[in-house]
Amino acid sequence: MAGFTTLKVSDDGDRLTVQLHRPEVRNAIDQTMVDELHAVCVLLEKEPRVLILAGSNGVFASGADIAQLRERRRDDALAGINSTLFARIARLPMPVIAALDGYALGGGAELAYAADFRIGTPSLKIGNPETGLGILAAAGATWRLRELVGEPLAKEILLAGRILGADEALAARLITEIHEPDALLPAANALADRIGRQDPLAVRITKSVFHAPPEAHPVIDQLAQGILFESEAKFDRMQAFLDRKNK
Repeated sequence: MAGFTTLKVSDDGDRLTVQLHRPEVRNAIDQTMVDELHAVCVLLEKEPRVLILAGSNGVFASGADIAQLRERRRDDALAGINSTLFARIARLPMPVIAALDGYALGGGAELAYAADFRIGTPSLKIGNPETGLGILAAAGATWRLRELVGEPLAKEILLAGRILGADEALAARLITEIHEPDALLPAANALADRIGRQDPLAVRITKSVFHAPPEAHPVIDQLAQGILFESEAKFDRMQAFLDRKNK
């Protein structure tokens, strides 16, 4: 797809593959990339599909663009430039897969945390060194990371600057698969294929219910199930299951 300068975007029908591409700065996330990722979100909000996020040149994203970050002030922080984007990505209707190679640090790690699935390569280095730069990881890491890996490890990463290698990230379940670099995107697509075999409406509604606050359950589950019980896909898929069973 044309029109992007910091992203390589491929429309693969039932999914969109977006590669972060600022190789001169190890895919650091700058304002232009933020704006272009918002544009991708507009596309996926209008036409819900799986999103595969990847890097390029052996790096996912080395962090936010330090040159821009150094010049940001209080009002920029209050505007939540990165956190607003990452929250929007997390809320996309269909699942988001982050394919992580090399560095996924700072804002790059926080972008990965916003995804529904994370897979990596043996060279992955993921973590949040922000306190070493005199700031905090304010685009989701302070709360998403605790949910993902638990409080003790999250504190090591956030307060002591611990960077996880691929095996450590897998052991902590921060990523769920490790693949060689040339197999990373095929693995992401294989996962997208598995998602694609499910009913799209059921996937969308399940993702929404999964992220609902605790106090919304069980009412939200029952209302969501009520919607799905009336869908044509439910009848067709269950009938197909019964037909196979009875053969």
